[in-house]
Amino acid sequence: MDINTHAKILNIQYSPKLGDKFYNCNKIGEIISDNSKEGLDLVIMPEFFTTGIDDSAFVNSPEIEKSSSTLLYFSELARQFGTNIICGTIIEKDIDGKLYNTSYALDRKGAIVGKYRKIHLYNYFGGNEGKKITAGSTPAVVNFDFAKVGMSVCFDIRYPLLYKNLIKMGAEIIISPSAWCTLTSTNKEDMNDFINCWRALNVARASESLVYFITSNLVGKSNPYLYSIGNSMIVNPLGKILQNGQNSECAIFEKLDMSLVRILKREYPIYNID
Repeated sequence: MDINTHAKILNIQYSPKLGDKFYNCNKIGEIISDNSKEGLDLVIMPEFFTTGIDDSAFVNSPEIEKSSSTLLYFSELARQFGTNIICGTIIEKDIDGKLYNTSYALDRKGAIVGKYRKIHLYNYFGGNEGKKITAGSTPAVVNFDFAKVGMSVCFDIRYPLLYKNLIKMGAEIIISPSAWCTLTSTNKEDMNDFINCWRALNVARASESLVYFITSNLVGKSNPYLYSIGNSMIVNPLGKILQNGQNSECAIFEKLDMSLVRILKREYPIYNID
């Protein structure tokens, strides 16, 4: 791995069109193209970025890895723009017929260099992800050419032991494609509390692990019942929020100083302390 000092990150926050993979992939492609002039080391996009939060996608639109139109499209973009890409999550159909909520990592040549099947599925307060999706079991860290990147997805953020495993595996950046949402009927005061809790989780996961922590979230009304809160974040290892997407579609660009992570890991090897 080429140890670079800085990493150019593009973190995408947007509102997909429900069930329209073609439209959503092309929209993400345009965002990457519009933000590629300075060169990119990593692009991150949200959970369910091709479909939105649409139950029918779980059953009617799963993708098989070897023939995935989504992966083919983003593999070409990775080659075109010379960037690594974390493809949010895709509903993956395995050879055994089981469905997984899977995040894929592509290198600059478009090759699949890592994948992570979401371990902690959301089955609470009306959520039913686990009724159709099988939980993964294996943490994943990708050895990109600029840094070691740990992979997680959305509800994993509530389970700090997963992140402990990722830093033991060498993660310097941890990403979390997300579809963090609440009911559209939530009142303003409760919404503020909900968002504050989300921010606190982002800061905690970064500072306790001494990594850059990046969440790429959906934003806006996701379906008639759910509102995605946005607030996609890039938080540094000291717990400082470097970027926050707030509540609108945006493409967040940030240059990360990787020497900060490496100094902290050397001086305070928290990954070896239980």
